[in-house]
Formats: sequence, C-alpha cells, structure tokens
Amino acid sequence: MTDTALVRRLLAGEEAAFDEFFADYFPRVYRFALARLGDADAAEEIAQATLSKGLEKLHTYRGEAALFTWFCAICRRDIAARRQRIGRTAEVPLLEDEPATRAALDALAGAGDDPESQLRRRELTELVQATLDHLPGRYGDALEWRYAQELSVEEVASKLGVGYKAAESLLSRARRAFRESFEPC
Repeated sequence: MTDTALVRRLLAGEEAAFDEFFADYFPRVYRFALARLGDADAAEEIAQATLSKGLEKLHTYRGEAALFTWFCAICRRDIAARRQRIGRTAEVPLLEDEPATRAALDALAGAGDDPESQLRRRELTELVQATLDHLPGRYGDALEWRYAQELSVEEVASKLGVGYKAAESLLSRARRAFRESFEPC
C-alpha cells in the first residue's frame, strides 16, 4: 500500500488502517527516537507523542516525502523540544544525514578497545539503526528480530503473522535492501 493510500484510509477514519499504521510505524519511530535518546522510556514517550501529533496533522501531509520521513521530522522536533526542556542542547545529531557516513564504514576495520574504536563501533551502531529505520515495510522489524533479538525464522514468521516461507522471503529481501543501502553512491 502506498503512503498516500494509507493516509487517505486514516483520514477516512478506517480502524483497520489505524491498526496497520500503528503496528508498522510505532516500532520504527520508537527505534528512531531510541537511537537518538538512549533512554527506552523517553523514546517510547516521544514515539507516542510523535504519532499523535502526526495523526492530528495528517491532513497536511502532501506526499512529497515518504510518510516515515515525515514522521521522523516530527520526531526530531519533539526530541529537540525535550532536550531544551531538560536543559540539554536542542541539536539532534543525525548520523544518517552526514555525507561522510558511508565512508566511515570503511574505517571500521579495527576492533580494538581503545576510545577511537569504541566511538567507531557506536557510530556504526547508529548507522545500522538509522538504516533499519528507513527500510521499507516491516524489513527493519524482521531484521532486528532475527539478528538483534536472535529469534528463529519461525518466531519471526509468527510475529509477522505469515508462514515460514513468506518470512524467509521477507528476510531475504530485507537483507538485500539493507546491503544496498551501504553500497557506494
């Protein structure tokens, strides 16, 4: 389903559309916020606020960007506002917006415990999280369940509500989409 079709269904008040929307977007917005806040409770609060604000302003969505990107912009503003409220810098670092991000992967060959290696691993973790957030559909969820949470393919299939073969196929497409995001431009 396209973003504009989903928006039309949501604006029409279709309950099934809301269920689909929430199941797809909450985990992605939550991961997006968590990667920037590092606090699960704050990330959940921000994700809920972001989705609520976005749904209230959904009539303003013009389809010029992906719906998830539109929600990420709202989330960034919510994170910046939260940081201002608690007295921290309002700047929200966005590793995925840096042109040098892809080049950083090439520099991550070392696996030492020195501060520079730790920083590189943290940057790579942030890049992986940002990539998962921007994958289409439920690809990010499926990859996170399979590789971060180490669920079996059967368990991933169950969470997705699909059969084993469909889950295998989705995971294959998700891995390909993830790899392609790291190919040199």
